[in-house]
Amino acid sequence: MAYSHDSVADVRNESFPNYEARIEDAYIEGYDPVSLGAPHSSLQTRTLWFGMGFILSALFGIGLAVWGLGARIWGTGTQENLGDRLLFLGLAEVAITLILGFVCIAIARRGYKEYRERTGRIN
Repeated sequence: MAYSHDSVADVRNESFPNYEARIEDAYIEGYDPVSLGAPHSSLQTRTLWFGMGFILSALFGIGLAVWGLGARIWGTGTQENLGDRLLFLGLAEVAITLILGFVCIAIARRGYKEYRERTGRIN
């Protein structure tokens, strides 16, 4: 019989199939991994911490808006009145940093949500 490429089985792929090993396959039934140490944790991503930083930096905008509101109500002494401008800039900073923060956190939590759907676990 003549040698033909079509008649030979794919020995390599049949003998050594590619298995995708996941860390949760080695978990003991009932084991809940610690949040920080688990490989699927969102706490180990930079994007989550940038999002937390953006949310924390919204406090600056809140302070600026409060300062502007106070300057608008009681005035700023001998300087020209900047209350409206400070109030607007503060509220704009709050909106921008909160939106960026929540978007970063949503992006960082995608992997964890996929893990929960794949395994059915809650931790």
